[in-house]
Amino acid sequence: MTEEQGVNLRAAIILCTGLWLVSSTALAQTSTSKSGDSKQAARTIADAKSASRVRGTVPAGGSTQASRKKRAVERRPLHPSEGQLAGLQRVDDPLDLKSSVALVVDQDSEEVLFEKNTHAILPIASITKLMTALVTVEADLPLDEELTVSRDEMVKAGMRSNLRPGLKITRGTALHLALMSSENRAAQLLGRTYPGGLPAFVEAMNAKALLLGMDESHFADPTGLSSENRSSANDLVRLVKAAYDHEVIRDFSVSGELALPIGKRMVRYANTNRLTTNPDWDIGLQKTGYISAAGRCLVMQAVIEGKRVVMVLLDSVGKYSRLGDAQRIREWLEARRLRSSAGKPVASTEAARPI
Repeated sequence: MTEEQGVNLRAAIILCTGLWLVSSTALAQTSTSKSGDSKQAARTIADAKSASRVRGTVPAGGSTQASRKKRAVERRPLHPSEGQLAGLQRVDDPLDLKSSVALVVDQDSEEVLFEKNTHAILPIASITKLMTALVTVEADLPLDEELTVSRDEMVKAGMRSNLRPGLKITRGTALHLALMSSENRAAQLLGRTYPGGLPAFVEAMNAKALLLGMDESHFADPTGLSSENRSSANDLVRLVKAAYDHEVIRDFSVSGELALPIGKRMVRYANTNRLTTNPDWDIGLQKTGYISAAGRCLVMQAVIEGKRVVMVLLDSVGKYSRLGDAQRIREWLEARRLRSSAGKPVASTEAARPI
């Protein structure tokens, strides 16, 4: 090997060694960078999972105590009713009723036996279905006619319904379900299948209200889901008395239950008013109602101490408070009758006036 070749060989070895060192350093840096990126990615994923975890849930093996407390704190309050917003529930009455509006009338003499905030005009929720029933029955439409549920009945009621599109039921069954279990799709079906359709049905509802002297009432749909269905206690007494004249409305409204075959199942519907199954009550007609704007509502015709009375309770707070109010009124009427029979004077707060 010549001297020149030796120099070239040493230069080549040095060059290769330098390239190897550079490559090794680069690989080490890349490896370190990848490791750091991997750790950072893991932290990012963990943070994302934590941020997107559904509130109220806990990881496997975690404690549920904190989750329960969180759910309780974050529960959204109920929307106040129109009666609450108007301050009607702050009005005192001798019976300490939970209902903002109350009216009790002797069905035969029309004497007012008890009243509270009867001037108020409020949403009436499913009490509307009494007018739906009245218009349907007085139109002399055949109750045995088979009707088909369509997508037009898919009203947003906040509750599940077994009346799905394609189901066939009679008009009588739809009327029964609307009055007894307050089935919204059944009421909507009655309105849609009325001659002229839903617009004609709503028009007929308002026309009937005018004929009954319900000047403080307005109807917007057959179900009562709209807060535009409005009335006063005095007007609802007129509606109850008119509906009571029809045996089919009386019978369906106080019926205890109805078994309806739907597909391969037998679905059982119950009455929304559990007083109808109470043997201590003699109820001839009833209807309950509820939407947030109206609160809990109840109208009834009942025999108390041998007297036929019509009772209207609107905007009650609490699921069962309207039934409790009805019981308080009944006990008060019974006590009042006993005092009257004994010749004792009736307190001024109990004085009656003609409706």
